[in-house]
Amino acid sequence: MNTENLSQQLDTEHEPRNVLDRVIVKLGNALSLLFLFTVAISFYEVLMRYVFNDPTIWVHETASFLGACLFVFGGIYALATNKHVRVVLIYDAVSDRTRQYLNIFHHIMGLIFAGLLTYAAYQMTESAVFSPFGDVHFETSGSAWNPPFPAYVKIMILLTMCVMFIQFALHLIQEILGLRKS
Repeated sequence: MNTENLSQQLDTEHEPRNVLDRVIVKLGNALSLLFLFTVAISFYEVLMRYVFNDPTIWVHETASFLGACLFVFGGIYALATNKHVRVVLIYDAVSDRTRQYLNIFHHIMGLIFAGLLTYAAYQMTESAVFSPFGDVHFETSGSAWNPPFPAYVKIMILLTMCVMFIQFALHLIQEILGLRKS
């Protein structure tokens, strides 16, 4: 295989595989601008604290919240672009047919993993959003500002895990259909 064909194969490997993946990639590219916002507010905090001796109470928690949400979103983005971690030493050494079987195994294990994490995230989110008596009461940070960011991060984890479960199911179906065609 020449270098140009390898380059084309790698480009297509990292393309979104379905509509959900394409939406995730577009959303992820837009959300990545929040990293710039996080840097800007962190710079603002440094300026306020060390130049004007007037620190904020909201920047650290906001930056941490945004970073956590973007980190969680990165999981479904990596899956959508097929840039997740895999053992390439084995994967690259086998035939295309064996790779398809490895992909099916990967998607089945991923589906189980995402299903279990979705269940755990649901339990975690339920306790972060509802009081023991069933009233809606968002978990807060407990700081002087006390935003409900812990509850929001847990909701984000739950939503992301639900999407990842669907992604693994769609990828598994596509891989099985691809196996039948070959």
